Amino acid sequence: MTDELPELRAADADRERVAEVLRDALAEGRLDMEEFEERLDATYKARTYGELAPITRDLPVGQVAAPKVDMLKRPEPDGSWASRIVGGEGSSTWAVAVMSGFQRRGLWTVPRRFNCFSFWGGGELDLREANFADGEVEINCVAIMGGVQVIMPPGVEVVVRGIGIMGGFDHREEGVPGEPGAPRVVVTGFAFWGGVGVERKVTRAERQRLREERRQQRLDRREAVRELRRGED
Repeated sequence: MTDELPELRAADADRERVAEVLRDALAEGRLDMEEFEERLDATYKARTYGELAPITRDLPVGQVAAPKVDMLKRPEPDGSWASRIVGGEGSSTWAVAVMSGFQRRGLWTVPRRFNCFSFWGGGELDLREANFADGEVEINCVAIMGGVQVIMPPGVEVVVRGIGIMGGFDHREEGVPGEPGAPRVVVTGFAFWGGVGVERKVTRAERQRLREERRQQRLDRREAVRELRRGED
């Protein structure tokens, strides 16, 4: 971690990179479960690069680098489905919750296949603001006495192929046609005494925009009524 910009705000993608380093360290035996959970909790609470730096400083590939400022003016993504299917490997490919939780949300890239496991814990995968590595992605969920909630943006096609034993997979969002150019999300996996929920939600920003739009429509109707009454007088 460079000391040049310690107070620069970290993005969700930066926290995910640190989380991936911690997961690798857990798998390699460099961290025990208690240390892993403590550091992972600190990672998702971190707001700046200065707060992220100490978390992985003693681990291989543990340097958290502040991004370079790009002075070139580049076109902003237009929000279309075409602009959100970006290729590449994805910013995060797996997640584990053992008597704990995980979360992927905000601006991240869903890989072609994402694997997640929950045991006596819970996880949330929020795809509403995400980009996609391909036009079809697979999210494989294994929930044992735990749960995973997958939140989809409106417009994507959803296919659910999971198996539940004394648990279940949510199929309510299947059968809704996707918008032209939108990605297809296939949810697979296994639930035992647990569940995998699948739902569609608009983003907070979109909800606010819709509220403002309805409010403006009410104001316009009231003004039209006033104009009509003034004309009658």
